Amino acid sequence: MKITDVKVIGVNRFLYVKIYTDEGITGIGESGAWGFLDASREAINTFKGYLIGKDPLQIEHHWQYMYRSFHFRGAAIMGALSAIDIALWDIAGKWFDVPTYVLLGGKTRDKIRTYYHVSGETTEELVASCVKAKELGYTAVGHLSPFLDEPRSKPYFMPYAKMLNEAVDRVRLIREAVGDDMDLCIELHRRMKPGEAIAFAQAVEKYHPFFLEDPTTADNFDSMALIANKTSVPIATGERIHTIQEFQMLLSRNAMSYARTSVCLCGGITGARKIAAIAEANGVQIVPHNPLSPISTAACIQVAASVENLAILELPDHDTISATERFTSSTSTESLTFKQSDTVTWVPRAENGFIETPTGKGIGIDLIEGIELEYPFQRREINTRLHVDGSIVDQ
Repeated sequence: MKITDVKVIGVNRFLYVKIYTDEGITGIGESGAWGFLDASREAINTFKGYLIGKDPLQIEHHWQYMYRSFHFRGAAIMGALSAIDIALWDIAGKWFDVPTYVLLGGKTRDKIRTYYHVSGETTEELVASCVKAKELGYTAVGHLSPFLDEPRSKPYFMPYAKMLNEAVDRVRLIREAVGDDMDLCIELHRRMKPGEAIAFAQAVEKYHPFFLEDPTTADNFDSMALIANKTSVPIATGERIHTIQEFQMLLSRNAMSYARTSVCLCGGITGARKIAAIAEANGVQIVPHNPLSPISTAACIQVAASVENLAILELPDHDTISATERFTSSTSTESLTFKQSDTVTWVPRAENGFIETPTGKGIGIDLIEGIELEYPFQRREINTRLHVDGSIVDQ
């Protein structure tokens, strides 16, 4: 079997790669470089010249060849490599007539626990969103911002004491509303300096969050380690990094209890498995980062089904626009017209907070033929929040 073509397909705000073979088998994958998909597209087209004529089943060799080819990396390049890797694993599963996770050692669980995205621009909306998740049968909620999901177009300012106390009080209100039957995955979106994050973490310890995600920027591993070592609340991080070595440096500093592997950014299924292995060696569980389309979810499921050290899987609402669009844009008229579920052949659904481990061949999903014509690709516009003094705010 040989690769005959590699096509890049842009649909709405998503970027996919489809790989074709001379056996008529195709594979689909998605790039997670959601802010820079145009650059990722060109990286895929560069890799295409290497892939044509190759055996698609030599996945590890191709991964190493592409990763080490030009001595450079970055989100756009790793998103491209990830999309290609996922597509190759999709082809492999179809070739051997099994779900991809079978080729990864077989399933380690019959169903996969997920968490539901919650949001709110007010305290009341956020609490209500958490209560709704519980009513839907979920046992965990994520993307839970105690600082609210205010639009990025709104200038920010709040005195330190008020910022901290209001955020802590929201966690209290949520815990009281949902009780101990709901795990709270608190998302801080790197918006706090280490000292602020430590104070916040210590203040919410009594409400037993499942984890605090990205309390500070991911650039300085020592800062993340400092926070982790000053609180009993587990720290989750990793979605903004994309190499095994970066994860190893965090692990060696005891800077994380949960590794947020971005399957569509950290090297695809191959990269995520490598990270899961070193995390397991350090007693750390993985929480796949999954704010993208159903293609991403299907790829994440293959990893989640096959690794032993899965904690929980992020599951966005695929009946609307992307999570990255909802939480980074001020407004979106698409929210009433675009449904991710209309673009693919299958959408994973959770029941009582769990997805049954699927049995479809490969990653079990494909794009609707010609869907890129109905929903043409749209580049994301840069939209960064400002402080009232004009400086930059992380959110």
